[in-house]
Amino acid sequence: MEAVAASVIAVLGTLLGAGLTHSFQRRAIERTERFTRGEKLRQERIDAYCAYAGALVNYRRILVDRWFSRAENRQEETEELRFRSYEMRSDAQEALFRVQLLTHDEELVRLAWETLDHVADVHRADDRDALAERRRVSREAINSFVATAKQDVA
Repeated sequence: MEAVAASVIAVLGTLLGAGLTHSFQRRAIERTERFTRGEKLRQERIDAYCAYAGALVNYRRILVDRWFSRAENRQEETEELRFRSYEMRSDAQEALFRVQLLTHDEELVRLAWETLDHVADVHRADDRDALAERRRVSREAINSFVATAKQDVA
């Protein structure tokens, strides 16, 4: 009888141990999967924020070139830069859509749209002083977006 009791206790202990081991392993796997998903999302956000800031800088540069081309009355180049600026704006908007899809921070999305608006205004300046001011405002807007985005991925 003692042998049967010892065997039953051994089997129950083994089953209990296997159940606990399974439970701990499942929790560890779930934690690892959550961490991996979180880190992947963080990396995707970093990529999206960098791509957006880069697209804004390129768009801004083309708009400044476009302003100087128009101010210096280089008609052929002005037309080419106008079409190029449309392409750059599309690239910036595409990058903005990625930002919108990857963040839940409505303030960051609002700031991203405002930054695009500031950049788009650069070439509408009437003179060099106005251009310099719009360039400063757009540069600060881009830097503000990057600083806010940095907090989102920290």
